[in-house]
Amino acid sequence: MNIRANILLRVYLAFGLIVLLAVAVLIRLCDVQFVEGSKWRAMADSLSTKYVNIEPARGNIYSNDGSLLATSVPEYELRIDMFAGGISDNEVFYSKVDSLAIRLSGFFRDKSPKEYARMLRRARQDSSRYVLLKRKVNYQDLKVVRSFPLFNIGKYSGGLIAIQKNKRILPFQFLAQRTIGYKNVNVQNGVGLEGAYGKYIDGESGKRLVQRTAGGVWMPVNEEAEIASKEGADIISTIDINMQDLCQSALEKQLIASDAHHGTVILMEVKTGEVRAIANYTKVAKGEYKETFNYAIAGNQDPGSTFKVASYMALLEDGLVDTNTLVSTENYRVPGKTIKDSHGSIGVVTVKKAFTESSNAAIAQMVNTHYRNDQSRFTDHLYRWGLNEKLDLQIPGEAQPVVKNPKNKSWNKNLTLPQMAYGYEMQLTPLHMLSFYNAIANDGKLIAPIFVKEIRKLGNPIEQFEARVINEKIASDETIDKMQDLLEGVFTQGTGKSLASKYFKIAGKTGTAQVADGNKGYRAKRQYQSSFCGYFPADNPKYSLIVVINDPKGAYYAALVAGPPFKEIADRIYASDMSLAKNYTEHLVGNTKAPEAKAGKSKAVKTVYQSLGIKTLYAAKGDYFNSIDTSNGLVYQEYTSVKGVMPNVTGMGLKDALYLLGNAGLKAKVTGSGKVVKQSIAPGSKISKGLGVQIELK
Repeated sequence: MNIRANILLRVYLAFGLIVLLAVAVLIRLCDVQFVEGSKWRAMADSLSTKYVNIEPARGNIYSNDGSLLATSVPEYELRIDMFAGGISDNEVFYSKVDSLAIRLSGFFRDKSPKEYARMLRRARQDSSRYVLLKRKVNYQDLKVVRSFPLFNIGKYSGGLIAIQKNKRILPFQFLAQRTIGYKNVNVQNGVGLEGAYGKYIDGESGKRLVQRTAGGVWMPVNEEAEIASKEGADIISTIDINMQDLCQSALEKQLIASDAHHGTVILMEVKTGEVRAIANYTKVAKGEYKETFNYAIAGNQDPGSTFKVASYMALLEDGLVDTNTLVSTENYRVPGKTIKDSHGSIGVVTVKKAFTESSNAAIAQMVNTHYRNDQSRFTDHLYRWGLNEKLDLQIPGEAQPVVKNPKNKSWNKNLTLPQMAYGYEMQLTPLHMLSFYNAIANDGKLIAPIFVKEIRKLGNPIEQFEARVINEKIASDETIDKMQDLLEGVFTQGTGKSLASKYFKIAGKTGTAQVADGNKGYRAKRQYQSSFCGYFPADNPKYSLIVVINDPKGAYYAALVAGPPFKEIADRIYASDMSLAKNYTEHLVGNTKAPEAKAGKSKAVKTVYQSLGIKTLYAAKGDYFNSIDTSNGLVYQEYTSVKGVMPNVTGMGLKDALYLLGNAGLKAKVTGSGKVVKQSIAPGSKISKGLGVQIELK
């Protein structure tokens, strides 16, 4: 082969390879364009634009009286697109950037005008499309910022980008904070009502289209969402904000006074089971307490003497004792332990006296004597009353009660039963103990406490809740009546006598228990828990209440530690709840009947009526009068005494009546109180000095 042919062959071969390569590229381009085109176009879109979720505004949480406990308010993150349509022209941008810097500096006061101007110019030079301007801006401030130079060119063309974020706030701050709870991305299971009702409160997320810019930053394509979010439903809780404030204040005051470690207060309505207040405080520093743990529903502890109500109820229900049965309060010895009373023995007393004086020895002796040969008979009562089961609350975090029975490995046939009798070797939360007392106040009906009464969407109820009945009747009417009498006796003649009110009856029980010091047990140091559980008014119960103070310093007896806040709360609620007052008649504005006044000396009554703005008609100017009620006001009818004639004292108070009768020379005999309704000598009759007359007041 000559040289020319060899060269041509190589040229043709190279050309052929190039053609083949070109054909292969063309085929691949057609495949990518037409066969795989949709796949690659979708991938390209996903790399440059995407939809992201927009967080909805969470629903509000309201108190029972309509006060706002938790709500979401919008906060905005402000950013700037330096090449938005309205400011893309350099002349427009640079003519107003300094004015914008001055306005931003004067409004936010975080940078000088020069610093703002330098930042904006640098961002323009760097062709930035998503420059951070300010975080956590409220809506009112956003409206002002939108009026600034450049930004006021147009909502979409002025370059301002406002990214809305929702901030959860508690208008009453620390009130019921732990019960309201919280929910955030760092907590898998929310706390309190926020966590329990998240599916209602959370709402539905919206969608927004974002585009990736240089540097991998995702910028919203439009300020408005493509799919709007839907805000969550509202929760109507059972909490009463005034009662909550009262309970927290009383608890905190006592914790500081006792230098205690923690404490809790729960206030509940007897008939409905609605929790009106729940307060929990833990010491974080000397004299400083915060809500860090919900002891009310998760603080399992030995209940101590407040549990004695269950022991006495079992004995009464089984007919093993009666309230007048005699029992010894001397030290009671069981193998390995001597059970005694901290205040010493009070001898042989009735069962009622042993209860009101909270004798450990007496109840341990009675329970151990009567149930020793059939110990499960006692624990069966506790299980039947549901003390070993959770209350299945509406909020998460409830602790599992620990109530032993003879089948447990830790059961000691000599010690467990007598110690359970006065509240040891078990674990119950304060709310569980309160629910049991509430059942006694509720004539035996045991109901689960509730924290939420209604869920509303756009103002319309979508779900309502009532207390769940756990046990329709925990004991016979006879037993319940006796337990109510025993609980009232604590305040009339027992450990709570100093806390009794002269205005209304209280029923309840004190409890002082030695509790374990964490993992160190009972022997590390003596640590006590003081509790006071009961209900009021005892003759027509409306509220049940428990106060628990853990590890008080100095005095630790319940009447001295848990008693004062119990009394303060009960007194304040009774004073503010007019439905609890007896013989109270409500007078509404617009009543046509004027308030009654006793007949008698006119000057004082006229002064009072004039001060109250009540219209009066004066028929005469005498010192004494009998009143006549008319639709036009009160007519004062003059009364003038005549010598030797029986005066008319009907309708007068005792002071005025005696004054007139004395001036007439009569000797009066008085019965009753109030105003005169009857006189033994008829008005206008002839009389003589020294004559006796009887008047009846009512």
